[in-house]
Amino acid sequence: MNNLLLQRFINNLKLIAVTEQHTLLLAVSGGLDSVVLCHLCKLAGYSFAIAHCNFGLRGEESNKDEAFVKALAAQLEVPFYVNNFNTKAFAAEHKLSIQVAARELRYQWFHEIVNGQLSVINEKASSYSTHLPSITTHYSPLTFIATAHHLDDNIETLLMNLFKGTGISGLHGIQPKSGKIVRPLLFAKREEIKDFATEHNLLWVEDSSNAEIKYTRNYIRHKIIPSIESIFPTVKENIADSIERLREAEILYEQAMQVHKKKLLEFKGQEVYIPVLKLERTSPLATIIYEIIKDYGFSSQQVPEVIKLLRSESGRYVTSASHRILHNRDWLIITPLPQVQDTVLIIEEATTQLAFTEGTLLFKTLPAESITIEADAAVALLDKEEMQFPLILRKWKEGDYFYPLGMRKKKKLARFFIDQKLSQLQKEKVWVLESNKRIVWVVGRRIDDRFKIKPSTKEVVRIELKPV
Repeated sequence: MNNLLLQRFINNLKLIAVTEQHTLLLAVSGGLDSVVLCHLCKLAGYSFAIAHCNFGLRGEESNKDEAFVKALAAQLEVPFYVNNFNTKAFAAEHKLSIQVAARELRYQWFHEIVNGQLSVINEKASSYSTHLPSITTHYSPLTFIATAHHLDDNIETLLMNLFKGTGISGLHGIQPKSGKIVRPLLFAKREEIKDFATEHNLLWVEDSSNAEIKYTRNYIRHKIIPSIESIFPTVKENIADSIERLREAEILYEQAMQVHKKKLLEFKGQEVYIPVLKLERTSPLATIIYEIIKDYGFSSQQVPEVIKLLRSESGRYVTSASHRILHNRDWLIITPLPQVQDTVLIIEEATTQLAFTEGTLLFKTLPAESITIEADAAVALLDKEEMQFPLILRKWKEGDYFYPLGMRKKKKLARFFIDQKLSQLQKEKVWVLESNKRIVWVVGRRIDDRFKIKPSTKEVVRIELKPV
């Protein structure tokens, strides 16, 4: 019997730093690839367990696959895990495709097994499981999750990424090792795996959905690649060689990107500052912008918008699902999207301190004669007699106005912020303190003139802002 595949399999495990001392958790569907993975591990002398996900998507066929894998684990005399998921419910609630939902559920569960967390199953997964995982016997701790992805899977992934649009990281296809996940069959073509199974008289189950070309991957597998092979018979070998070269090119690419990022990015808490003029002089501009913004939820299609932002006036911005890139004078600022703040905090007369998102307010009531005037915007000295409790602390909103200290005319907060030259980010962090629907203090900025200390003041409410 030809054991070339076995020897290459062993050598590949060593290349990705997996040794005989490790115990593997094999993700086994019952299909050709995962069955061959099991037998290769057995022949190679590796310690392993089998995990099977029943996603309940094919009715009785799914149950037959589960029974087949359970029998395979018994035949190979290895531990067996199984979990049944309500995949459709999970996909509907989280607005995911069935394929993405199944992927999230299975990898989450696999990591729980390897991390020894079976007794504390993650709530998101367990609520979609019809029974908890079980194991048939005890064995040494698991160290890696092994999947049966092979070269054809990798080629299909690369083509899908290329057709959808991707950076260089999408062109290396599936990585042979990613954290605790290893893919020791990435070197092998599907035909080689099938030949091995035939030579060793192995049995496997066929997933009927693999033949349905309504799925993108299946369409590429059954339609596009065969068409390309009719013109370029060695297309798989050629793409495999390209994947290896692209992996090495990516290393050089990442090294260069780190140099650019170090020169351009300034981190201030959760915000990232990028000098506009320096970025404009950087080349290749579009590529560097993409590599910076992709980590914050932005797509390659948004790169032209960001380039346009460089030449826009201050205050313009571009958003992703989680972040915003704001042009503020000489900077582009990447910041998390502001959370919607409908919170209104009530302050009673007896309150001595109150914490909120921008810090903590400290309250004291003091006799007027003991007060020393403080020229500190973080301190408000207010005439208690003019105030009416309870006070309200809230975010400012459009239409708010007050009488800034020293002025007899009212001014809208929006206009006050312009005069103060506040950036968009600074404005979003402004709170106001209100008494009987009148703003007494723009917190940390200016008190209202109507509440200032006067010669007739008897008691003073001193409020100090301790920023976070």
